Amino acid sequence: MKVLVLVANPNPGSFCHAIAQTAKEQLQSQGHQVTFHDLYAERFDPLLPVGEIPKDAPLDPVIQHHCQEVGQAEGFVVVHPNWWSMPPAILKGWIDRVFRQGVAYTFTKDGVQGFFQGRRAVVFTTSNTPRDIELSVFGDPLENLWKTCIFGFCGLENFYRRNFEPIIESTLQQRQAWLQEVRQIVRERFASG
Repeated sequence: MKVLVLVANPNPGSFCHAIAQTAKEQLQSQGHQVTFHDLYAERFDPLLPVGEIPKDAPLDPVIQHHCQEVGQAEGFVVVHPNWWSMPPAILKGWIDRVFRQGVAYTFTKDGVQGFFQGRRAVVFTTSNTPRDIELSVFGDPLENLWKTCIFGFCGLENFYRRNFEPIIESTLQQRQAWLQEVRQIVRERFASG
């Protein structure tokens, strides 16, 4: 299976990077073909120029390359921190520029037709807010964003998300256990057959 792994955290020593690396290693150990992008390290430009909005607009070669990878991907692993109940702007900009009409979906007379049917996605997020407070105060907007507004809109139904929290108070032992959980989730969600 071709799996696209994205990490969006400006700190290369972050727990997000540890999650992404663990997921990448697990996928490769299962024989999957992994495409890996660290959006900050690559200095991905998240700004969507107006000329890129039309469906058939000419695209910057970097964006065209990302679009080709998305079109070929059978699975996605996305890793990012929860900032203000949203992904970092660089990742939102990647979605704006790459999950574009003609690549991830199209409009028909019957509405939106997503192109990601039969694919799968796992989103790992990190936060410093304890889970009970996140749910009671904010209602977990990242779950809705990724499951419904992004992947669901694009026709993907095989979706799973895991948030690790609170990172700021976690111990090395906890983080090591969480990385084992990442391995298990990836192993199960990207099992062959």
